[in-house]
Formats: sequence, structure tokens, C-alpha cells
Amino acid sequence: MAEKKQKPSGKTIVIEQIGSPIRRPAKQRETLIGLGLNKMRRRREVPDNPAVRGMIAKISHMVRIVE
Repeated sequence: MAEKKQKPSGKTIVIEQIGSPIRRPAKQRETLIGLGLNKMRRRREVPDNPAVRGMIAKISHMVRIVE
């Protein structure tokens, strides 16, 4: 029987894509995909850890943290 997918324990943050990946370097597009974003105004809940914070910092001009 398949295991149920559990919600990650600990803190999470919600991020929203506000910028387009068009005419951006490939690394920035890959970072967006790594965060689970690919279209404008999409929101994702991601774990709040240093790795994710670093990814957000690299593309801070294309995403925002939703309160």
C-alpha cells in the first residue's frame, strides 16, 4: 500500500512568483523550478531552512514571501 505523504514538520514559508523567467539566466530559471514555481502568481509552501532561503535570495527580484 502506498504511504501517505506527510506535511513537512517545522516552519514553512509561502512564496509567490512575481517576475517572469523570460530573458533570465538559465540558473535563475532552474532555481524557480527547484522552488516549484514556473508561472506568474503561483504560490508554493516550502520549508523554512537555509537552503531555501538561499534560493530565494538568488532570485529575490522574481519572488516574494507572502505574509
